[in-house]
Amino acid sequence: MNCDYQFGNQCYNYYDNKIGLQTTKYQIMAPEQSQPEQPGMEYLMNPLPIFDNPEYKGSGKLKGKVAIITGGDSGLGRAAAIAFVKEGAKVVIPYYNEHRDAEYTKNYIECMGGECILLSGDISTKEFCQEIVQKTLSTFGKIDILVNNAGVQYQQDSLENISDEQFDRTMKVNVYGMFYLTRAVLPYLESGASIINLSSVTTFFGNPQLIDYVTTKGAIVGFTRALARNLALKNIRVNAIAPGFFWTPLQPACWVKEKIPSLGADAAMARGAMPYELAPTFVFLASDDSSYVTGQVLHNNGGQVMG
Repeated sequence: MNCDYQFGNQCYNYYDNKIGLQTTKYQIMAPEQSQPEQPGMEYLMNPLPIFDNPEYKGSGKLKGKVAIITGGDSGLGRAAAIAFVKEGAKVVIPYYNEHRDAEYTKNYIECMGGECILLSGDISTKEFCQEIVQKTLSTFGKIDILVNNAGVQYQQDSLENISDEQFDRTMKVNVYGMFYLTRAVLPYLESGASIINLSSVTTFFGNPQLIDYVTTKGAIVGFTRALARNLALKNIRVNAIAPGFFWTPLQPACWVKEKIPSLGADAAMARGAMPYELAPTFVFLASDDSSYVTGQVLHNNGGQVMG
């Protein structure tokens, strides 16, 4: 496999009279498109997300570390996995059913000279979470970093439109999966370990079309803060990231196609972002660069929410 790929900004300008009091200029990352099921397939996206910045050079910040990154087959998880490998880590990628994306990520990592194992299953079940831990230990012998990244989101215009099945699925993937896997990992974490949970900018402004999703992402913030205090004296740090709009498979798998071009327009920077732009934040929280940081929520949202 060739590790080369296209790197660059594929945005173009767009004017929308509906944003603010004046005509506003913002950048479109993608044309209208949709996918039929969650959590989405990256290889079907147009344009393909940019997950690796060739100008990012690792410096051994995670040398010898072992990281579990749920949903690391694509999107933000893939960007984190690539950056971790550049910093010297070995990665374990649990994913749902995105086999083509997962194999691409594994091949890309191995092309870089890194080590990666893939595990396919449903993160919302205790059994799969226990399997993840055991396979990681049997392959690499330890666990240093856990990134709870996997999630689903579904667009609905009202609370009445959220079915019991949708609410149950969103809660189980986004919250139960994080809880089950973190609990299974904890006995094997030692001093200096790091847990990184993915919240969302939607938690802080309350997206009206993502009520159940926002509920789960708010729960993740609470979980992060409580667990951080619980583990602080063991020197195990727990932090969260609240991304804004990033061009990942979750977007076309969630939104109606007409919504796609305007995503990210309400950020102060008037644009969305590519996954590689979040990768250094993952590295910061996973490494000793953040040795005195715990219980925090880092906002990477182009100024959509401030403060």
